[in-house]
Amino acid sequence: MNYPHPIIAREGWPFLAITAILAFALQSFGLTFLAAIAWILFLFVLQFFRDPPRFIPSQANAVVSPADGRIVAVERVNDPYAQRDALKISVFMNVFNVHSNRIPVPGTVKSVDYFPGQFVNADLDKASTENERNAIVIETASGVLVTAVQVAGLVARRILCYAKAGDAVDKGQRYGFIRFGSRVDVYLPPESVPKVAIGDKVSASSTILAELVA
Repeated sequence: MNYPHPIIAREGWPFLAITAILAFALQSFGLTFLAAIAWILFLFVLQFFRDPPRFIPSQANAVVSPADGRIVAVERVNDPYAQRDALKISVFMNVFNVHSNRIPVPGTVKSVDYFPGQFVNADLDKASTENERNAIVIETASGVLVTAVQVAGLVARRILCYAKAGDAVDKGQRYGFIRFGSRVDVYLPPESVPKVAIGDKVSASSTILAELVA
């Protein structure tokens, strides 16, 4: 699941190659204006697929953010994937955020489930239950369950998840990617203590979303 950080996510390499070839081709034919547009597109793709290494807090009970973005929900709900009451914290990613997804807590992947669905704006609450999504349930060494759900958005059309049931995973480990704007929901035990509020900006692996109660 891990690979040496190349700064630019491997998921973006084909898109970078295509846009660069297109830009060079248009430039070689003297189509300066179209080539300029193609180079602008190349720069957009380059920034979208950046994948910088991140600091990971060592605090044992910390739940780190699985994604870059903005907090759009901190609420008590039912976790439909682990069938329990839960604290849900949702991170919305726009097209300018890093879209590499990280593991929120260390443990063992108990299940991975994909659900086809719609592509409504990921900023809306109904996206959590109606959009295309992929859910992984992680069990920590102490038996706590944490669910992370990759949710496709209005523009996103591809959820990539490299985790498999039975995998041992580390906090902050890269496990997936969502292309072009999306959302990640994290479901925690209801007694967990949130450390973020709606509107806060967070960084994958570096920002502590909540603390688990032993």
